Amino acid sequence: MATFKELLAASLKSEDTEEWLDVYFTRPIGLAFALFWIKVGVTPNFVTILSMFLGAAAGWCFIHTELWWNVCGVVLMLLANFCDSTDGQMARLTNHKTLIGRMLDGFASDVWYFFCYLAIVIRLWNQPIPFTTVNWGFWTILLCSFAGFYWHARQCQLADYYRQIHLYFLKGEEGSELASSKAQERILDAIPMRRMGPLMVPVKERFWEFAFYYFYAGWCKKQEQVTPAFQRFFQLVSARYPNAADMPAAFREEFRRQSLPLMKYTNILTHNTRATVMYLAFLFDVPYVYPLFEITVLAALYYYMRYAHENLCMRMAGSLEP
Repeated sequence: MATFKELLAASLKSEDTEEWLDVYFTRPIGLAFALFWIKVGVTPNFVTILSMFLGAAAGWCFIHTELWWNVCGVVLMLLANFCDSTDGQMARLTNHKTLIGRMLDGFASDVWYFFCYLAIVIRLWNQPIPFTTVNWGFWTILLCSFAGFYWHARQCQLADYYRQIHLYFLKGEEGSELASSKAQERILDAIPMRRMGPLMVPVKERFWEFAFYYFYAGWCKKQEQVTPAFQRFFQLVSARYPNAADMPAAFREEFRRQSLPLMKYTNILTHNTRATVMYLAFLFDVPYVYPLFEITVLAALYYYMRYAHENLCMRMAGSLEP
């Protein structure tokens, strides 16, 4: 029977892409929860949905200015994050990985942060903007909308994409969830459609499948649009090595070596760092600091990471061109 340490190693995506806080704190706790949920027969998707409710409850707590309410919000967000870790570990341990599970996993964190942004809006509405006598009012909606709907989404999409690219070159197709919009669109095209008035809609029993692949294709397309150098590089790689297993070990290792320094930035742009800043902003009653952090510090990091990765892909493409 495998030991806890062996199960923990098996439940991790890779040492390259796991942040130290996750390896030594979040993942071990998540694994303990995962083993419990597996024992009682709970599915990973149930745990993901549970995390949504915990994140929404955390946002409700953050509306209040009292310290103990905010401490409760932090605890609930930590529990939501443990659930987020748990569902992925359960999927890897039981080999119960699905695209729907991955979509729910990404959607869950969107739910958490939506309620946290909403809490910031409600909390700041009647408070004055620092160093002025003007209340935040409608400005807080603009600030949180720009930070959340524009920057948060872009940062997480790119960070997720770079992780999956790194895992593809590290572990091959089996160890990565790297997907293309064209592949998802081909799946969409194969789903039977029926006419409903002037519209063509999927047949009833395939509606949710169609909806999933429609939005997943859009997600992939947005990732592809901001990474033109990688798209050109990957076309060259796919033409020469149709299967990841066909790539020479030295070529894969060279890409991994140059991509590895960027993995720490993908972790900063996803959850732990941004969540820590958000916790402190609520606890010290300066909630506006969090969206400002997203549109300044994290935005700058986003541009740097994209610049560095695109340059990496151009250099590697040069080694493949005749």
